[in-house]
Amino acid sequence: MQGSALLIAGTFVAIWASAFTVAGVVVKEWPPLWSLGIRFGLTAPMLLVIVLALRSRLPAPGDIGRVVVLGLCGMGGYLAFAWLAMARIPTGLVALICATTPLMVAAGESLFLRRPLPGLAWVGLAIGWSGVALLGFLRAVDGLAAAEALGFVFAIGAAISQAVGLLVYAPAKGRVDIWMASLGQTTVSAVLCLALAVALEGAPPTSASWPTWAAMVWSMVVVGIGAYALNFAMMRRVPASTASALQLLAPPLAAVFGWALLGERLYVSDIVGGVLTLGGLALLVHARSRA
Repeated sequence: MQGSALLIAGTFVAIWASAFTVAGVVVKEWPPLWSLGIRFGLTAPMLLVIVLALRSRLPAPGDIGRVVVLGLCGMGGYLAFAWLAMARIPTGLVALICATTPLMVAAGESLFLRRPLPGLAWVGLAIGWSGVALLGFLRAVDGLAAAEALGFVFAIGAAISQAVGLLVYAPAKGRVDIWMASLGQTTVSAVLCLALAVALEGAPPTSASWPTWAAMVWSMVVVGIGAYALNFAMMRRVPASTASALQLLAPPLAAVFGWALLGERLYVSDIVGGVLTLGGLALLVHARSRA
């Protein structure tokens, strides 16, 4: 891999990991659903400017529904569950559980799309899910509080929601312009999260400290726009199998960010379960790249 490609990939992974940390900052002061609704609502006009500047093509009529589902599940539902989880359990733990999305996508492709998986991939799935089960079991043994248990449920819901969005959108992936897809799913996510916020969280926040505003700006501009641009550049320079493997570094890096910047603590059981989960994911990525 060339130095420039490695720099792009490393920067993308660091930004992707930081998404969980800045979310952890915001949800300490603002309700999670209002935070996301405001974030998406402010990001969509920025993406519209980019789409107009690049003269991106509108999706074909048959693909519009897939973009809507991507927004409802792959971004809006995913982040709604994830931010609700981060209000209850450490951000690094949420990042790790959300990283199981490829396990769910692979299982979904096999069960619903009838795409066969190599035997080694099934081993990776088994190991990865064992890691998630171990995470929940050992936390429960340590005395899982009701709020923490709900956080686990939300985090798993985030991974499931994202997997559903990706599976539905997959056939249109090569046809829809990446910036148009980003604008579409961000707009749908804004509507979804604002509606949920009004229904479930009451009045919107009216003030915020400077760390919350800084985290929101980072989440909108650096993560919401910059990460997409870097991911697009990375996919053109780095083999898909390598890119998938590099993204496995995001959860442990998110845990480090949470420990260093938010004072979060991960237990030995979290580390053991995390190693198993990421090991299973790595095996799955390796098996699919060989196939």
